[in-house]
Amino acid sequence: MRPRTALVPRITSLPPVALAGGALAVGVGGLYLAGLVLTGGHIDSGTTVRGVDIGGLNRAEAVAKLERKLDAAGSRELSVKVGDRTGRVDPERAGLSYDIQETVDRAARTGADPFSVFGGFFRSGGDIEPVVHLDEGKARTALGHLAKGLDQKVREGAVTFDDGRVKTVAPRTGYALDVNAAVRPLREAFLRGGTGTTTPLPARESRPKITADEVQRAVRTFAEPAMSGPVTLTAAGKRFTVGPGTLGEHLTMRPDGSGRLGPELDAKGLRAEPAVSGPLNDITTTAENAKLRPEGDKAVVVQDATVGRSVTDKALGKAVLPLLTRSGADRSGEVGVRRTQPEVTRENAARLGLTETMSSFTVHFEPAEYRTKNIGRAVQLINGSVVEPDETWSFNRTVGERTKANGFMDGIIILDDKFTKASGGGVSSVATTVYNALFFAGVKPVEHGAHSFYIERYPEGREATVAWGSLDLRFTNDSGKAIYIQAESTDTSVTVSFLGTRKYDEIKSVTGPRTEVTQPEKKVSHDKECVPQTPLEGFDVTVERVFYDDGREVKREPYRTHYTPRDEIVCE
Repeated sequence: MRPRTALVPRITSLPPVALAGGALAVGVGGLYLAGLVLTGGHIDSGTTVRGVDIGGLNRAEAVAKLERKLDAAGSRELSVKVGDRTGRVDPERAGLSYDIQETVDRAARTGADPFSVFGGFFRSGGDIEPVVHLDEGKARTALGHLAKGLDQKVREGAVTFDDGRVKTVAPRTGYALDVNAAVRPLREAFLRGGTGTTTPLPARESRPKITADEVQRAVRTFAEPAMSGPVTLTAAGKRFTVGPGTLGEHLTMRPDGSGRLGPELDAKGLRAEPAVSGPLNDITTTAENAKLRPEGDKAVVVQDATVGRSVTDKALGKAVLPLLTRSGADRSGEVGVRRTQPEVTRENAARLGLTETMSSFTVHFEPAEYRTKNIGRAVQLINGSVVEPDETWSFNRTVGERTKANGFMDGIIILDDKFTKASGGGVSSVATTVYNALFFAGVKPVEHGAHSFYIERYPEGREATVAWGSLDLRFTNDSGKAIYIQAESTDTSVTVSFLGTRKYDEIKSVTGPRTEVTQPEKKVSHDKECVPQTPLEGFDVTVERVFYDDGREVKREPYRTHYTPRDEIVCE
């Protein structure tokens, strides 16, 4: 039996390199642990934020220090500029603030890997940019308010005139803040900390079309010469002078669309100036037709026609404007005078057919102040009317509204089947006279209305009334020649004659019997403006207009009229 061998542990030697590696591993691990102890959670030395040194501080200390220092800087208003205007923005209202926590996180070493830890032994910090928090909604709102104060409208260069002196308006560029584009520059200004500099904000620019050079050109070439002295004008031999002060009141310089200023004269306003209107009114006359009147069966000229003269606004402006850039004796000119020819002259009356009396009719009335004035005024407006062939003549258009301004006064009219006071009372006497004149002249009635109840001084069924805006008296001249209306009045009568060429030898009127007779009533009125009224029956009547030629009847025209009863009115 072999003897038992004892078991002895075997020790194997490690190579030298392995030993060295083990020693190195122990050394690096210890250095890493030391780095974590010495640098972990602290900020590199030399680290600053906007000049505030936070090197070597832990996070809490850095946050506290930055809050003290940066809060003051972050509350300072920012100086900004839009165009050439400056303003200030409150950062808080603009939604701008520093995020201290994130700024400190950015500055601190947060990595625990060996490279970060080992690097801490050899690295020093630098200037760290603070983290900025921006509320864009608030920023846009703040910039919108800023724009209201800093936006600048473009101003065009201009030249004006004041009491004979030239004044200028300097052009100015316009700026409008671009709110959306301005958000980023505003943030950058805050990031810089409002260091006393003014930050230009982006804006849309509007340049004036009328430049300073153009203003000076307009002054030199027109404005100053225009105000250098008066201008002298002559119209129809009348000479008068207009001074710079008066000229300047109605003179402007306006842009012409190409960046140039051109002169513009308000000739109508200049025409109204006493220095101009006085002399021109002296030479202004209205064309007057030759005056005709009936003499038996003939129409004769009793007064020659006159030519009218007038100066239009256009003619005045055309004469004045070229003189304004001249000097001395050359600042004088002639104003064109327009001459208006009359329709009827002694020479052309026969050619127009105004050779005989076609008809003449007279209405008599009781004298009264209002009748004399109103009838006389209507006659004045009607007398001399010329109605061309196929033309329609209108009483209302010729006489106009019966107002005080037109020369009429209050009088008695018929309204709602009773007498009452109103402007123009008595004019129906003229309308009735015209109606009978056209009736017997044989021309065509177009519009005609009788009074609501019969008035004894007028021929029944052959009378007319008028009312402004509701009832007119119109006829068409179908005689083939012109008609001249001659009208005249006295305190108790009005006469209207139609002069022209008769189409028929004779016109007669045949009045039929009264029918549908109705009796009036008696009424008592307590109105302050009550007018007493006598009773008269109502009735219907037909009047026939009978035309004769060569002694023979050629046609008949019936005209039926209905009259309501005229009630008796007793005023109490």
